Amino acid sequence: MSQLLYVFLAGHRQRRALGQLQKQAAQGSTADVDLAALKQRGVRALVFDFDGVLGPHGAPQPVALGQKALTEAQQIFGAGHVYILSNKPTPERRSWFRENFPHIIFIDGVRKKPYPDGLLKIAALGNYQTNQIALLDDRLLTGGLACLDCGARFVYISRPCADYSAHPAKELFFATLRSIEALLARFAA
Repeated sequence: MSQLLYVFLAGHRQRRALGQLQKQAAQGSTADVDLAALKQRGVRALVFDFDGVLGPHGAPQPVALGQKALTEAQQIFGAGHVYILSNKPTPERRSWFRENFPHIIFIDGVRKKPYPDGLLKIAALGNYQTNQIALLDDRLLTGGLACLDCGARFVYISRPCADYSAHPAKELFFATLRSIEALLARFAA
């Protein structure tokens, strides 16, 4: 099934749950997420999306605040319990992580979100229950759906990283998608 068709079908099926995710979401950026509180609530594996969460769309490496969040995540969750699950796992990004955060695991070889395959792979790799995994993502219809489909926890990044000067069309496109998702979720709840 195509990714777009899956979004429509799963989004329709999970519309009320998506509305609840959006309603319950703290309004903030990656820097605003209390990672220690997630750990205290039973999260054993922390998963970061890249685009919008750690850096702007298309960036080869995380911005300073993203790097700070990764450092904090490693301190709180420990080596081997922090993951990157990006729909764009570019060679430049992989290389940067190997050099700067070698204990953070880059997930690849799975279907892109909203399919839950990446989260299920993480559960298998770390021997976690899916409800012990939290995904930080800026998209309800990709990361949010993936979490709902497998029972992982979703942390909605409502103020994503963006660089309109470098990629104005791309950033505007994703900002528009996020706005549409939020409106649809709000009406569905």
